[in-house]
Amino acid sequence: MFRVGEALIGEGNEVAHVDLIIGKRDGPAGTAFTNALAQLSAGHTPLLAVIRPNLITKPPAVIVPKVTVKSMEQAELIFGPAQAAVAKAVADAVEEGVIPREEAEDYVVIVSVFIHPSAKDRERIYHYNYGATKLAIQRAMDGFPDVDTMLYEKDRFGHPMVGNKLVKLWDPPYLQVALDFPDLKKTLSVVSQLPDNDHLILEAGTPLIKRYGVEVIRRIREIKPNAFIVADLKTLDTGNLEARMAADATASAVVISGLAPRPTIEKAISEARKTGIYSVVDMLNVPDPLKRLTSFSSMPDVVEIHRAIDLEGEVSQAWESIKEIKEKVGGILVAVAGGIRPENVQEAISAGADILVVGRAITNAKDVEGSARQFLKAMKKEDVDQFRIMTDF
Repeated sequence: MFRVGEALIGEGNEVAHVDLIIGKRDGPAGTAFTNALAQLSAGHTPLLAVIRPNLITKPPAVIVPKVTVKSMEQAELIFGPAQAAVAKAVADAVEEGVIPREEAEDYVVIVSVFIHPSAKDRERIYHYNYGATKLAIQRAMDGFPDVDTMLYEKDRFGHPMVGNKLVKLWDPPYLQVALDFPDLKKTLSVVSQLPDNDHLILEAGTPLIKRYGVEVIRRIREIKPNAFIVADLKTLDTGNLEARMAADATASAVVISGLAPRPTIEKAISEARKTGIYSVVDMLNVPDPLKRLTSFSSMPDVVEIHRAIDLEGEVSQAWESIKEIKEKVGGILVAVAGGIRPENVQEAISAGADILVVGRAITNAKDVEGSARQFLKAMKKEDVDQFRIMTDF
């Protein structure tokens, strides 16, 4: 048996983060346990967990400091409250049946412990590391998380130490606000007025990027660091290069024109996939979006059914094609742009739209926030908050 557990508990410099392995003595865990004690590393000296001097735990547990110990003050925190906390957690796990008592002699435990160099409060260090170790043991023995839990949770919360998240669009419909005017001051003003909502996407429009370059995305992200930001490049050539440029500028998605040569589109899709961002193919002026889409060897993440601003009032929306697109191309998201208003939001959603692209109806409104909230309310997504500060399992 070889099991792995992890837990984070606490706050401030005393926060405890534990990585843990528990397994049989005669397996890989036993080998790792022996090597940890036999092969010392400067600044990361392993030590046995002791309940008190001369009393180790059963199963035996070895503690490995994650942070290089550079002073006796740091060493005292490892050999003091952290060591005692880990030992108590292991002993209590046996007493409570988390680790079967009858098998305690057969197991070994390896515990990697994080102690911040600036940590001072011994009581917090003790309590946080006790809780983290005990929780990590429980999770290891339970096989937590299972694959279904991991897949369900992976897009609901970003790592707290990451500047911005690689957000997934897993819960449509979404409102995409098109920032498609070449005025940086106005753009940043509009962005600052938009509500925080995990169903709101920002689009750095083509005119904006043409004037200021893809680095304008970083300016937007200064205001909305966790936003899903689309770089509307409408790429027509050098697909891999432009997709990489968008990713390097921290875009969450890149838009390729459906009129581009097929190799250009496919290279952009491939590069977007490599860099972990979405690929969007905009079917603006493409006569038969489905025919064009099914000619690709690999599918984009999003296809956009787009009615041009210059054709509003002359050409109707082609929402009737959404259903057929989804039937022929499984797993693809469909965005619709052009003529979206609060009163026809549900019509678009009923037709199968996953992303509603809205520009001037929000960005030119006297009350930008109120207008955006009106659309979100019509979409029934006004109060959703999926990205949690801390997941409580």
